This record gives sequence, C-alpha cells and structure tokens, in this order.
Amino acid sequence: MNPALGRYNRGLPLSPPGHGQTATNMSDLLSSLNPEQRAAVTLPPQHALILAGAGSGKTRVLTTRIAWLVSTGQTAPHGILAVTFTNKAAREMRARLSAMLPADLGNPARGMWIGTFHGLCNRLLRAHHREAGLPATFQILDSADQISAIKRLLKNLGVDEERFPPRELAGFVNAHKEQGIRAGEAEAYDDYTRRRAELYAEYDAQCQREGVADFAELLLRAHELLCRNEPLRRHYQERFRHILVDEFQDTNRLQYQWLKLLAGRGGGQFPEHGACIFAVGDDDQSIYAFRGAEIGNLRNFEREFEVANVIRLEQNYRSHGNILDAANALIRNNRGRLGKNLWTEAGAGEPIRVFEGFSDDDEARFVVDEARELIRAGVSRRQLALLYRSNAQSRILEYHLLKAGMPYRVYGGLRFFDRQEVRHALAYLRLIANPDDDTAFLRVVNFPARGIGGRSIEALQEAAHRVHSSLYNAAAGLSGRAAAVVGNFVRLIETLRRETAGLPLPEVIGQLIEKSGLRAHYLAEKEGGDRLENLDELINAATSFSSDEGMAPNDPGADPLASFLAHASLEAGEHQAGESEDAVQLMTVHAAKGLEFDAVFITGLEQGLFPHENSAADKQGLEEERRLMYVAMTRARERLYLSHAQTRLLHGQTRYSLPSLFLEELPGELLRPVGGRAARAAEAPFASQDPAGQECAERAGGLRIGQNVRHARFGLGVIVAAEGQGGDTRVQVNFGAQGMKWLALEYAKLTAA
Repeated sequence: MNPALGRYNRGLPLSPPGHGQTATNMSDLLSSLNPEQRAAVTLPPQHALILAGAGSGKTRVLTTRIAWLVSTGQTAPHGILAVTFTNKAAREMRARLSAMLPADLGNPARGMWIGTFHGLCNRLLRAHHREAGLPATFQILDSADQISAIKRLLKNLGVDEERFPPRELAGFVNAHKEQGIRAGEAEAYDDYTRRRAELYAEYDAQCQREGVADFAELLLRAHELLCRNEPLRRHYQERFRHILVDEFQDTNRLQYQWLKLLAGRGGGQFPEHGACIFAVGDDDQSIYAFRGAEIGNLRNFEREFEVANVIRLEQNYRSHGNILDAANALIRNNRGRLGKNLWTEAGAGEPIRVFEGFSDDDEARFVVDEARELIRAGVSRRQLALLYRSNAQSRILEYHLLKAGMPYRVYGGLRFFDRQEVRHALAYLRLIANPDDDTAFLRVVNFPARGIGGRSIEALQEAAHRVHSSLYNAAAGLSGRAAAVVGNFVRLIETLRRETAGLPLPEVIGQLIEKSGLRAHYLAEKEGGDRLENLDELINAATSFSSDEGMAPNDPGADPLASFLAHASLEAGEHQAGESEDAVQLMTVHAAKGLEFDAVFITGLEQGLFPHENSAADKQGLEEERRLMYVAMTRARERLYLSHAQTRLLHGQTRYSLPSLFLEELPGELLRPVGGRAARAAEAPFASQDPAGQECAERAGGLRIGQNVRHARFGLGVIVAAEGQGGDTRVQVNFGAQGMKWLALEYAKLTAA
C-alpha cells in the first residue's frame, strides 16, 4: 500500500505472495503460489481453461506454467508457443522466463515462439514466404500506411473519396479479413456494397503487386497457408506441444480458428497432431467487441475442446475488500457468466466514495480538489487515475488540472486541443478570424476531401509567392481546374464568415462543424463517434469560455473568437507531462485495462454516458458496458471514487442527467457520499427546517420550501432545501422515484404545481 494513503486512510498493505523474491528453482516458484495458482501451473498435458480474475496473478501463472513444463522435461523450449496481446507483454514474459529457468539451460526463451498473434503470424510468413505467395522482404503496412495505399488506389481508379472514404473502406477490409472473408466472399446486397467488395479486391491486388501486407492480412494469410498446406500444418502441430494464450476473451473469430488449426481441432489428451491449449482469460473483462473480440470463444473453447480442467483464480492481490465486493455485486447482474467471485486477505479497507455534483464543472472541480488533497498527503501523482467513458470528457478535467497547476498525462491518447478533429475545427475558426492564416488554410483546404490535389496546392503556392500575398488572396489569380476547386473552398470560408458574423461563439463553432463538412465526414467513418463527441465538446468549451469570467478577457471590447483561439492555443501549448514525470493519469476506461493505481476516480456515471447511450436498447451492449465498469472499479488498489453530475454541457446546451444504473447496482453499505449535495442530503435529511434556506427559497421567484413543483424531465416534486443567493440559488427537490436532485433555479425552469 502507498504509505501516504496509509497515513491518509489508515489502510492495510497489499502484496502478492512471493512479491520481490528471486526464485532459484521450481520448488521456490511453486511455494510462492496459492493453491489455485499451483494447481493451474502443474496441470497434466490437457486442454485447460484458467478463469483469472482481475489482480489474481494470471501473468505469474502463465509464465510459471511455461517454466514448469520446460524444467520438468515435459517439453523442449521449441515446443512452446505463447500468445500475448501486446509486444510489451511478450517482452516481459521472455524476461521473466529468463530469470525463472536454470542458468545451465542457456537462454531457453529464445527457442520459444512468444508474441502477439500478428507477430507470430509474421514470423510464420517470413519462414514460408514462398508458400504464402509473398516476397522474402515483404513490408507491413501500419494503419496510416494502409489509408495512404487506399487513397492512392482510389485516385488511380478515379473513385470519389467522398463516396468511398478511405478510412471507412479500410475498416470494411479489415473487418472482413478478421472474419476470414476474402473480397470474393464478401456479401454484396446492393450496388454500394458490391462496389466496396470490388475495391477490396482491387486493394488486395495492389498489395500483392507491391509486396506488402496490412496487419489483418498477416493473420488471414497465415491461416490460409496452414489450411491448404497439410505438410506444413502437420509440422507445426507436431512441433508446438503446448500453446498458451493470454487474454483469451479478447480473441476474434479468425484468431480462434488459427489456434484450432495448430491444436489439431481435438479435445481431451494430446491429439494425434496438435498441442494442448492452456487458455487464460476472464469473461468479466471482455470489453473489446467493437474491435471484433468474441466473448463466446471462451465457451466455444470449453465445449469444442472438451475441457475437463477449469480453474478459477479468485484471490485478488490488488484491491481492498470493499472494492472487490462492490465489483462482484455489479458483475452478477450479467447473465451467462462462467462465474467467479473475487476476494482478498487484505481486509475491507475504506468505503467507496460517491460524489454528486450539480454540473460537470462542479464534478471536475471536486475531482481535482480531492486529487490535490491526496497529493498533499504524500500520494504520488502517477498513482492517481482519472477515468472516463468517452475521450471528450477529458476536456473539463484538463481545464481544472491546468488551472490548479497540476501536471497530468493523457495515457494512450492526445490532450483535447491536440486531437485531429479539434485541430481541424480550430483551423476553420482561425480562417474565419483571419483568412490570411496560411497554416490553417493548408490544414483544411482539402479536409474533408474536396478534390484539391497536390498540383493545385503547388500552383496556389507559386501564385502567392509571385504576388507576395496569402494563399487565400492568391486564389483569385489561379486558372483552369485549380481555380475552380480552390475557389470553391475560398467561397466556403467567405460564406462561413458572413453567416456567422455576430453570432454567439458556440453557434459559430456549431455552424462551421456542419457547413465545413466535418460532421458529415466523421459520421461516415466507422469509428467516427469519438471524433464527433470531441467536436461537440469543443462547442461546450466555447460555451464555458463565454460564461466563465475567469477565462474571458478583461477588455470588454475584445473579439470573443480571437480570445477563444488564443485560449485554445495556450492550452495546447501547455505540453503534457512526459512518461517519466510524476503526473496525474487521465485515460478512458478501455485504456485503463491491465493497469492499477492507488486511487481511481471514475467520472461521468450518468445514464447515456456510462453506460453509453448506444447500449441502452441492446442487452449485449449493456452487459459489455457493465464489464467495462467492472474493469474500471478493479483498477483501484486502496481508494475508489465514483462521481456524476446532475447537469452536463452537451452540444453547447445544459442537459439534465440521471445517475448511472450501475450506481444502483452497488450495495449501499459499501458507499459513502462525499462533498456536494449527495453528502448534505445524507447528513442533513431535515435541511428543509433550516431558516436560512427557507428565506433563500422564498426569495427565489416566489418558490418556498415545502412547495410542490414540476420539472420538464423529472416530473412532479417537492422542494425540501435551498442554498445560495440571487443567480446562484439552488434548491433540493424530492422527485420521488427519480430521487433527490439539487437544481439551479436559473436553469431548472421549475413551475409551481
């Protein structure tokens, strides 16, 4: 346990068995394991499923299993194939094995095939490139290279990028490859999908001509190679006697088929040709359906391989008991689980803190204030994690962290004002404010794509250089096709400037997002939802900027747009902390998987936000959201905060929110309301008798404590408490089944009932 949190919380220390020890032989390794871990490590050579809960030591079990098999002579190092989901995990596994295995074996990890699915398939294809139909020096396209290759293909074929956006086409290709579907097998139910399938085929032909392969191609071609080449398939089935797979719940359809090929598709004892599969996974942590992961692979594996050995690792070495009990209670609401119940010897620890803010700004202020108190108590900043469901939620947290002068780092992503879609929108704003801004001009002149190619840009730059003017002004001197396409863009900017003149800043941004084509562009992208949310959050940022005196310029005559752009540039210029710097960690819940922290804040726990609105009508989607919440909760070692807000800025407007149903699924005895209205409601149920509050409410539009009122969303309620004065007046209303709500009279529009 963090000593500072111990002083702050009087908590209990946590440490896994054998932590910090260097084992010199297998006896030492086994003695450091708990009974379930030891049973998993020493299983006989059969297919096995290890259900490993969060913080239960699955990596230790996986690597010790390999060391056990080699040290006891059950297999040679070259008979091991171990699949991880990241290259980092593969490197760590090799390092651990080198330390575990006897020195007289040399470096046995070198003889093993340890890596990701893509890495292992690349190794297989390199060794058998002729049989796979690839050149020996074939190159791998990363996602950016793939998009560039598709853009080049579309240009060569004369295909309109607006009708077939390259990023969307790449998603179409990859999704089919991950299902094992070639272009000729792709379903074509109308002219549009038929054309996409044709472009898929053309793209594959182009890659073949150029001797390149994208990531999805690596696995598909390796699978096809083993399917059609029986001698090669038998060779690898006989070579790999043990296949160990980490994060089995995250495998997709094709990955599972590839594993079945190598294992001989058999069950029970060693098949005639094939390996034993040692699958380690947790169905409760399956959160990547959007990437093609199929949670059903765990159940299919258990059934198809007639798995007799299912071992549950339930002892947790990370979190205190209250956190685990709450997580267990939450996940029990999912149906069809394989089932397990996490527990710990570390003691109950502290209750889970729940904060209800009036607004998202109120929530962010609480989170940052609480983080500051923990840091003052001596907690390392890097041990504080601020989690959110959607990337767009980071903006308000970033603002308050910057305001507090607190170093932070957005883990696995970019800061809000550094995100591509936000920078595009800001470039349009800069052109509205100043058409002579050549940097902004070049950024968006052909984004979204409007047929302005490199030659047109070169002609424009030459014209600008000749007359010593900006690109915007030089457009009038162009001729031919360049004049037409660049002229259309210039007229778009002129229209935006004219139609947004005098509008409030949030409306300016809203209009440019629509009329520039940014919204339509990201709507067409398969995974454009996050980018659209960030664009909407930019409108929220402008709304906050306009209403927050602390952000507004002192000069009343200052231009709001110029001031906002300066604010955005300054925030973007405040470079986030480096990886080695002690900084608060911000990340989405998806990015947090596999990590752990002393204190975790899960923010934005509201219906429509977490669980996300896209899952509301979908049982499977809601269960995945619940698994996501389970993952978030089990990142915390010692202290867990859950927060939500009654109002939140969405699309530049204040929206009222209901608490997440996940909060209702947690046992009340494990929760402690802190700060804000939630704590006051719990600590002062008779606030309606407060004379000061009575006087305050009576001054607020004639409303008074005890009066029945009606709200557009929450319905009929009764005022039970009040606080504040003038425009800051807030009342607490009991809405019955909808619960107790604190509302700002200025915005709530309550009417007497």
